[in-house]
Amino acid sequence: MARSPSGYETEARDVVRKNVQGVTDDFFVDALGSCHATLDHKSGPSLMLAGHIDELGLIIKHVSEKGFLYFDAIGGHDLSMISGRRVDIITKEGIIRGVTGKRAIHLMTPEERKKVPQMHQMWIDIGAKDKDEALSRVMIGDAAVYDHGFEILHGSLATSRAFDDKSGAYAVNEALIRLAKTKKLNCKVIAVSTSQEEIGTRGAITSSYLADPDVALAVDVSHATDHPDADHRKYGAFTLGGGPILTRGPNVHPAVFDRLMECARKEKIEVQIEADPRPTGTDARSIQIARKGVPTGLIGIPLRYMHTPSEVIDLGDLENVVKLMVSFGESLQVNSVFH
Repeated sequence: MARSPSGYETEARDVVRKNVQGVTDDFFVDALGSCHATLDHKSGPSLMLAGHIDELGLIIKHVSEKGFLYFDAIGGHDLSMISGRRVDIITKEGIIRGVTGKRAIHLMTPEERKKVPQMHQMWIDIGAKDKDEALSRVMIGDAAVYDHGFEILHGSLATSRAFDDKSGAYAVNEALIRLAKTKKLNCKVIAVSTSQEEIGTRGAITSSYLADPDVALAVDVSHATDHPDADHRKYGAFTLGGGPILTRGPNVHPAVFDRLMECARKEKIEVQIEADPRPTGTDARSIQIARKGVPTGLIGIPLRYMHTPSEVIDLGDLENVVKLMVSFGESLQVNSVFH
């Protein structure tokens, strides 16, 4: 799986370019590293589909005299998940393998064992004998990701790191590929694989300004709460295999939500509805307020164990997200306006 921590998305961009450039009328990468793939119908409204290609990562900030690498987090990590992992460090000379370490439990006091180690109490071990050797292989500012890849867990359930939001980026680009083949398209489509979402939806800010769409759909993962330790009174009830999650609230245009519901009924796609009373933590928050404002919808892919090395989704939900976006694109007519 492509390694693409925020700000270091080159591998993911290469995957997008390889798979969609050949079916588009235009393809380019903007200044923040987001990919814009366009089906340029001259008439009709413009539809932006957005899914981010960046993922969580670590960034090297210090090398000790003994050659151990100290790091900071790219994106929102659960500190309890970091130690004891194998990682790939992205360097100019290629990938360097490492292991995240901390003091062993045997060397801790009973009180220390109760505490989650802080970032500065963990390190990456690349097997270097000293600082000079380490710095001959890595550089301050190199980024790293966990090496957990894609695997089928059971049936249609799959696990991997970075389904947040490589699954969403796949969905928008697959929808573009299918819309390129349809004879029902009456709109311009811009599939944007956005960068740097995990550190503030930064790619969506610039890419939505560039795309200047008439309507937009953002796709990201959303919490499946069908595990033992979820309070549905706080977080709602959402299941893997229950279908795409459609958000309602201030970040979503009511007419776009209604159109998504109509498309779901037409395609016989089961959906789940989530209420969010404020700007969401997704690209939708930035797209909605671009330029003069963009009527925006938000589609969620149900996911367990968000921001861990082994996230879980149902591939059936992912397929239905693609179908829903294709149906939405086909529903747009030359005079479609969202008020």
